[in-house]
Amino acid sequence: MGAQLTPEQIEQWREKTLKLTPTQNGSIYVKPQDMEWAPSQFPGIQIKVLYKNDEAGELTCLLKWQPGARLPFHMHPEIEQSLVLEGSFSDHDGICRKGEYVWRHAGSMHETYSEEGCTILAVYRKPNIFAKSAGFVTGGKVEAQKA
Repeated sequence: MGAQLTPEQIEQWREKTLKLTPTQNGSIYVKPQDMEWAPSQFPGIQIKVLYKNDEAGELTCLLKWQPGARLPFHMHPEIEQSLVLEGSFSDHDGICRKGEYVWRHAGSMHETYSEEGCTILAVYRKPNIFAKSAGFVTGGKVEAQKA
């Protein structure tokens, strides 16, 4: 357990905080409803990129899977996080349905698919590594570096 703050330390923090001001333009608001779905290099899977940092390899996106779509066998170099907004998708460990969340360990490998179709919010710390590439390609534009 962390150390308890003394009343003096709390008062010092409050005084310091009162002098701080919010960072102007520190929040970036994105309106996914105004964005077009872009095809990915994987049949039946479309993407909307919400956040991307090429230097760090980070990507936050919406992925829309048509019924029967598959994401081929791949490896996660860092954890991956997914929240299912509509439908469901699965792998060998189980199924994730609307409103449910799944995260995957760094170094884990699998193939994912959606029998009924789904829309997911996906957060990548590093691009997935596929047999011939890394990350997603949209409309001829690379959203993450090629392997």
